[in-house]
Amino acid sequence: MRILVCVKRVPAPGARINLTADEQAIDTTHLGFTTSPHEECAVEAAAQLVEAHGGSATVLAVGPPEAEEQLRYAVSVGMAAAVLVPTDGADWDPQRTARAITAAITRLEADDGPFDLLLFGNESADSGGFQVGIRVAHALGRPVVNGIKGIELDGGTVRLQRDTDAGRETYELPLPAAAGVKEGINLPRYPTMKGRLASKRVEITRLDVAAEAEPGGQRMVRLQRPVERDSSTVILGHGAAAAPAVVDLLAELGVLP
Repeated sequence: MRILVCVKRVPAPGARINLTADEQAIDTTHLGFTTSPHEECAVEAAAQLVEAHGGSATVLAVGPPEAEEQLRYAVSVGMAAAVLVPTDGADWDPQRTARAITAAITRLEADDGPFDLLLFGNESADSGGFQVGIRVAHALGRPVVNGIKGIELDGGTVRLQRDTDAGRETYELPLPAAAGVKEGINLPRYPTMKGRLASKRVEITRLDVAAEAEPGGQRMVRLQRPVERDSSTVILGHGAAAAPAVVDLLAELGVLP
């Protein structure tokens, strides 16, 4: 069993996001970075599958040299190898990212044979495009399902489950296949001391691939922060004197008969 997990370096959740003056990028001066949460769960899913069925799992990232931090973290929790497709530091659009990943997978498979399973995050935590995994699977001619909350291997097939408003759907796909993993499928493990030491020693493979932006493709005009909403608290009164105001409020909300 050979598994490839694609991860992305994203700003740490909960941080205040500021934009550069030209509104073309995020100001990363005071930001911490982490792996996109959906992809953390994809890494854990790959580690569990390898533990249960044998084989190995490789982690791949498209990003700046600093993305080595996220790759080494993935190695510390069970990935056997790491691959970085370096960029110029700009956040590529989904088409360009997918082309880069497709080219990298093609080269890796030419050397060591096909991956049985490609795992992606359902969407990245920053741009939330929901596209990259589907585009890569389509380019490679492999079946793919997004929003996955369960993965089971059975010989030459993989059984994928996802939740919907109508219940739980189950898909059986022939291998090789791809899946977009959703946060909550598992609880990612913490790295052990042995894992951290191993991640420091691992040699990260760098693959330079041709993935130029397509003419006429998506183009970012500018980034825009949503308007911040101020919240306030109104004190209706104190003690028994507040009762009339409470009754008036309940009547306004329509909860009184």
